[in-house]
Parts: sequence; structure tokens; C-alpha cells
Amino acid sequence: MVDIHPAQRVGVLADSQNLYHSAQSRYSRNIDYSALLEEAVRDRALVRAIAYVIRADSPEEESFFEALRDIGFEAKIKDIKTFADGSKKADWDVGMSLDAVTLASHVDTVVLCTGDGDFARLCSHLRHEGVRVEAIGLGSSTADELVDAVDEFVDIDEHEDRFLL
Repeated sequence: MVDIHPAQRVGVLADSQNLYHSAQSRYSRNIDYSALLEEAVRDRALVRAIAYVIRADSPEEESFFEALRDIGFEAKIKDIKTFADGSKKADWDVGMSLDAVTLASHVDTVVLCTGDGDFARLCSHLRHEGVRVEAIGLGSSTADELVDAVDEFVDIDEHEDRFLL
């Protein structure tokens, strides 16, 4: 396992939908993205921070996207898709994975802010490539396979006063 040191280059990828729904269902609160980014970087060299968000046409979302940018995240926005049967879908799993693989040669550590077990295979790949992988999520709704696949997991549930608004 690679130790943490100040010269380490870090990329932070935040799965905003996963974090939002996890924090809402457990606490009816929102994520503090400033605290999230501070924990993810931990006095290392931030190369890139990306928050993956879905546009669902709610009134407050544009101010949320702007707040993310002010904090230091690049906001990647995808419109929600509504299908003929009325079902809706929007997720960033493939986009996040592609960005992580692309970033891998430019960073020492990738921090995934999510609890989605679908990223476990990505973590294994990144670690095989020599990249340290960390995850930050709500332990109560984080897949065991994700926790098992990373070098370090930070549980928001254990620090709710710090990470939740």
C-alpha cells in the first residue's frame, strides 16, 4: 500500500447522485462538498476534482452546480432520460470509470466519492496499474465489494457532523 505524502497527486471523482440519495435516505441531509474535497485531498496535490451530476430540472440545481464549481469541482452534467414507459434513468458509472482510467497516468491516488459497488472492478484495475484508490461514502449504504476493493475507505456515517449539512 502506498503511503500518503504531500507530493502525492490526487484525482477526486464524486458520484453526486449516489451521495445525495444515500445522505437523504439515511439522514434527510445533504453532503458538505467542501468537507468532502478537503478529506479527499488531505494536504496532497489536487490534480482534478470532478462532480458527476444529473440535471432533473429542479429549481435549486443550477445554484448547486455553481456551488460545486466555487468549491473547486468541475461539474459534469448529464440530463435525465425519460423513456416511453415513464421510467427515468441517468447515471455516470461509465463516464466516471473512463475518467478514472484516463486520470490514472496523471495521478498517484484516485478518490472515489460513492458507495456504488459497480466501481469495485475499476478499483481493482487502478490498483493493478499502481494507483492508490480511496473511497469516501456512507458506510451504511456502501457495497462491501467497494470497501474491499480500495486501499482506504472513509465512512461518512462515522463523521456525519463533518460531512453533512
